[in-house]
Amino acid sequence: MPSDILFPEDFVWGAATAAYQIEGGHEEGGRGPSIWDTFSHTPGKINNGDTGDVACDHYHRWRDDIALMGELGLQAYRFSIAWPRIFPTGSGRPNTEGLDYYKRLVESLLAAGIEPFVTLYHWDLPQALQDRGGWANRDTVSRCGEYAHTLARALGDGVHNWITHNEPWVVAFLGNLTGEHAPGGRDLATALQVSHHLLLSHGEATEALRAEAREGDRVGITLNLQPVEPASDSAADRDAARLYDGYLNRWFLDPLFRGSYPQDMLEWYGEHAPDIRSGDLERITVPLDFLGVNYYTRAIVRHASTSVPVQAAEVKPDGRKYTEMGWEVYPRGLYDLLGRVHAEYSTSALYITENGAAFPDTLHEGKVEDPQRRSYIHEHLLEAYRAIEDGVPLKGYFVWSLLDNFEWAHGYSKRFGLVYVDYPTQTRIIKASGRWYASVTRENAVPA
Repeated sequence: MPSDILFPEDFVWGAATAAYQIEGGHEEGGRGPSIWDTFSHTPGKINNGDTGDVACDHYHRWRDDIALMGELGLQAYRFSIAWPRIFPTGSGRPNTEGLDYYKRLVESLLAAGIEPFVTLYHWDLPQALQDRGGWANRDTVSRCGEYAHTLARALGDGVHNWITHNEPWVVAFLGNLTGEHAPGGRDLATALQVSHHLLLSHGEATEALRAEAREGDRVGITLNLQPVEPASDSAADRDAARLYDGYLNRWFLDPLFRGSYPQDMLEWYGEHAPDIRSGDLERITVPLDFLGVNYYTRAIVRHASTSVPVQAAEVKPDGRKYTEMGWEVYPRGLYDLLGRVHAEYSTSALYITENGAAFPDTLHEGKVEDPQRRSYIHEHLLEAYRAIEDGVPLKGYFVWSLLDNFEWAHGYSKRFGLVYVDYPTQTRIIKASGRWYASVTRENAVPA
């Protein structure tokens, strides 16, 4: 076997972030409050009472962070726009200060030879729109289209890869069913209606972006997907796995690629199922230029009669490695997942838009040695290459994350970055895994 495995010449190597997790500057540049500002400032919602008010101070330190991207050899950078920086009150005239900030960021990335991959929505809905019902209000779909038009006109000369939504499952269910994420709702019917409006707004935003498109522009969406396996061969566990797969994966993949929600899930949800109007599914199933896949682990489930919204509970197998998030390290799942998505949904192009791991990093004598993260990324890249060899049209890989950052309900207690952030001083230090990843990006190869 050769010592290095070469990826296709046009394979894209990148890293990813999200606005609320890194930017800070929450009251600067005309930015309005988001649902995550409100949620993180609500006592008891976030570990240690942390907020994204300052985060990694990327709002002020973005030039230094682009220099770090250069040191890591990144060819692409996936980041999100803070919707409340563009529409502080949710609608009306766009905020020119916010648009100018992102114009400078895009121009500087291009000058550094780094291709921007821009996510429109990574969970930070303007609070003003939430006050009007948020994603449960169909009008937010129209506001999202307006937002997409605005960004395409302002940034379209420099941005040619657009992602409409990041992980609509998380927004719908963690934000509106379990209450773990903003806005903190706990109602199944609302969560399902939100999921439908998110998909509908994807279609609306895609049409808006394409109306302003330049030659070569591409539009996709990013889903968090997991292979689902039954904990045993019992009929009850197999049924639980089918429902859990429907809840997590098929509920989003089917309407996007097949123009319909899974019939078994519609029947399962019954009276809680969303209001789907004439023409909605046609708009949702607008052709994609690519699908972004966020992969971290698999799900093994058993039947659990009291679980909501499906009668399935996750099981953690003994004797396995786990990240600090409690997620099983299972690289083979990435290969399985990519193969399944391509085979069942005939995808034209796929990107791994997030893959990474949190481990208990420590700074020692100015260095961070993190062999577990390096191993995690390495093993997943080998599985990604296997998928390419089997004909999966995988075009790129983005590590989560460029920087340690605000990890949502976990606050600053979990570190995913290739770059260590000392939050009190905002000092950045490239971890050993980052140095290793830089060798991968520059050689377009991983050790066999």
